[in-house]
Amino acid sequence: MADEGSAGKSFPNLDQGAGENKDTTAPTIQVEVAYALPHQQTVLDVRLPTGSTVNDAIQASGILEHHPQIDLAEQAVGVHGQVTKPQTALRDGDRVEIYRPLLIDPKEARRQRASGQSSSGQ
Repeated sequence: MADEGSAGKSFPNLDQGAGENKDTTAPTIQVEVAYALPHQQTVLDVRLPTGSTVNDAIQASGILEHHPQIDLAEQAVGVHGQVTKPQTALRDGDRVEIYRPLLIDPKEARRQRASGQSSSGQ
């Protein structure tokens, strides 16, 4: 699996309001954002403020610019292989994953395997 690189990016302090003077040494977490295609994997490192969510990590990583075909309204997201909601809070070291839509219904794939057919119909 090829890694497109670890483009570590900073994420602006989400709690910072207009005109407020926030501490720039606020605690942060380091997470990975991953998206895999059949022959390519993109994994991006991102540093976020503590308390950031799955959605915050996706937005901060820039992965949507790398893969404009991602539709977060349709595609599931997860952390370490467990499907979760975009509002889920992250911890240091988490791996955020964006899951591709299935190419074939799992029941249909089992039927084809059981009948000796390939996905091409033979």
